[in-house]
Amino acid sequence: MIWVLVIGSACAVAEPILPLQSVATDARKVALGRQLFFDTRLSRTNDISCASCHQLFSHGADNSARSKGAFGRLGEVRAPTVYNSVFNIRQAWDGKAIDLKAQVTLPVENPKEFATTWPELIATLNQDQAFRTAFTQVYRAGLSSDSISDAIAHYERSLITLNAPFDLWLQGKATLSEQAQEGYRLFKYYGCINCHQGKNVGGNMFAKMGTFGDYFGDRGTAIEPADYGRYNVTGREEDKFTFKVPGLRMAARQTHFFHDGSEQSLTGAINTMARYQLGRSLSQAELAAIAAFLESLVGHHQEMDQ
Repeated sequence: MIWVLVIGSACAVAEPILPLQSVATDARKVALGRQLFFDTRLSRTNDISCASCHQLFSHGADNSARSKGAFGRLGEVRAPTVYNSVFNIRQAWDGKAIDLKAQVTLPVENPKEFATTWPELIATLNQDQAFRTAFTQVYRAGLSSDSISDAIAHYERSLITLNAPFDLWLQGKATLSEQAQEGYRLFKYYGCINCHQGKNVGGNMFAKMGTFGDYFGDRGTAIEPADYGRYNVTGREEDKFTFKVPGLRMAARQTHFFHDGSEQSLTGAINTMARYQLGRSLSQAELAAIAAFLESLVGHHQEMDQ
């Protein structure tokens, strides 16, 4: 882990949190992927798109604890933000998808999301001659599960929130409020940084929910299959209640937190993490400072202007 020399109000060298930068994409594929991302024809009921659960104008996630899919069916876990997801080690809370391209198949075939099949979806899109022609110009094989997944993945790779106040401070281009700097100091001092670091301030490891307490026992609701997390993928007992650590870049804009969407306030989520992951109790001033730091992580993407 690389630590920093701080000079004055700006950082001189790299921190354990790194500034976000764009990644290489194919503009033609990004354009096709964007069309698909907002296309409700991806669902059997023709009323649900990727954008239905990943609301790009705000935080790239949902405003509900669990999203409604086809036929009004509720999903099993909270929809994570799609912003900056390219930097995640794997996709989905339990890491079932190895990358963004593999992740596209999950909602397509999930009866609680798009509730369709690839043959049905491809047949529907092939009826649109203009769309079919556009795809053939970019993908020699035309519309297929592979090309559709690849296009959406390219678009999602472009969803990076740049120029966050914290990043500009890291680069010595701007100042950061004293409260946010204090929040960052506490974030490192109390050990949050051990799981939330790198470009996405998380997303690059798995961790058990409830290291210093029985989160699920205290939650007050019965354990559901989705609560077993990574165990549902690996089948290993030690992976029960383990989840991909979420990136915190858009945390300050979220309306619900954790895989179960059980917390509805940012300071409440910080307090829960301090208690169950760090075994600590934070003061209101400390909670407010860390919240200010998290607010400084929020950058901008042009989709937020739509």
